[in-house]
Amino acid sequence: QVQLVESGGTLVQAGESLRLSCAASGSIFSINVMGWYRQAPGKQRELVARITSSGSTNYADSVKGRFTISRDNAKNTVYLQMNSLKPEDTAVYYCNADLRPNWYDRYREVWGQGTLVTVSS
Repeated sequence: QVQLVESGGTLVQAGESLRLSCAASGSIFSINVMGWYRQAPGKQRELVARITSSGSTNYADSVKGRFTISRDNAKNTVYLQMNSLKPEDTAVYYCNADLRPNWYDRYREVWGQGTLVTVSS
């Protein structure tokens, strides 16, 4: 059973940095795109950043220049380095992966349980 587990979420003050990680475990044949999404209270879930298996990245305008997404394919892990955090970054951050558990499987979307990041002013 494939699972994604996020870690690193905590309470920080504005201007500080934080690094989130998400590790995929279980049967994994291949992972295409991995990404980070977030959902703030009362708002819709939004894409924060995504990264392809070859390293191409995309970022939401709100985090561009402050956040950096990266991945370690050998460890099936994706990271989100967050710098210059702002109170508006407060949200539950979810890890996402488009993966195949086995070669004969279709690609499927897998989500982590989320990790809470709270940025105080």
